[in-house]
Amino acid sequence: MKQFDEQATQSLFEKNLITENQFREIKEYRDLSIFSLNAELKLFLYLSVILFTSGIGILIYENIDSIGHIAILSLLLIVIAVCFFYCFKHSKGFQKEETTFEHPVLEYLVLAGNILTCIFIGYLQFQYKPFGEHYGLATLVPTIVSFFCAYYFDNRSVLTIAITGLAAYIGLSVTPQDLLKSNDFYASQNLSYSAVALSVLLILWVIYSRRISLKTHFGLIFLTFALHIASIASIANMTSYDTIAWILFTLILAGSTYYFYRTSYDYKAMSLYVFMIVYAYIGANIFLFRIFENIDFSDIWELFVFLLPAYFIGSIVLFIKLIKNFHKEFSE
Repeated sequence: MKQFDEQATQSLFEKNLITENQFREIKEYRDLSIFSLNAELKLFLYLSVILFTSGIGILIYENIDSIGHIAILSLLLIVIAVCFFYCFKHSKGFQKEETTFEHPVLEYLVLAGNILTCIFIGYLQFQYKPFGEHYGLATLVPTIVSFFCAYYFDNRSVLTIAITGLAAYIGLSVTPQDLLKSNDFYASQNLSYSAVALSVLLILWVIYSRRISLKTHFGLIFLTFALHIASIASIANMTSYDTIAWILFTLILAGSTYYFYRTSYDYKAMSLYVFMIVYAYIGANIFLFRIFENIDFSDIWELFVFLLPAYFIGSIVLFIKLIKNFHKEFSE
């Protein structure tokens, strides 16, 4: 790695992109072997927030009878108020462009306060039902709070909670396992259409946000959710016995692939590009299977078995080549 950095610096100097003095200063700085602990410290802060909120949940579950509901809710409310008091006090206020706290700890206080708010509202609804039988409101309210906190404090982690809450409100679970297990897209066409509609809504919001220059750096998060939700819903329905349904969702996946292909280049986002290729590859194979499922291959099955390994090897080679070309295009 050090040799690579030295070669890169030498290349910049030879192309006259940096001066001799700058080249010398860079070399002297790298010789000091200084490294940053910023990422590691932020990881520990994130884990601290997760462990703290998880610990509160376990505490409530194990001592709910002895502590009492009012005491638990009061304690949660006090902790939430303290978190948001410090965050509002030290924040720069809402700004349309990207902003940061002067101290990174406050960013994780926002996350902690938001998670505890979701716990508070959920627990309040479960125990006292302030929203009556409208359980969707118990999901929608913390979702609105999360969106507000995400945009006011410019917090990406809280934004993911907000989008997850929005998906839950319309009946989707967007954790990786739940997307594949809990969401029965095949059995419920309405759920599939809701998933596609949510993806389109997220994409339209990204386009509108870029037009008015509102937190444009959030775009990649919205697009990542949109890509996964729309693609998984489409692939699940491509196996449907309903001819119209699988053709319709094949077209939706094709349109999604084209859009995210262009968007991945626009955002220079490797993650979007990789997942777009994976979903397109799965969808293409399902499409081919549906096309040839009624064809009798008994006479040429030996040729089919012979070509199958070459097909998969060629797919892997093509995948690697596409990734290398994408990376090369933006690294030059």
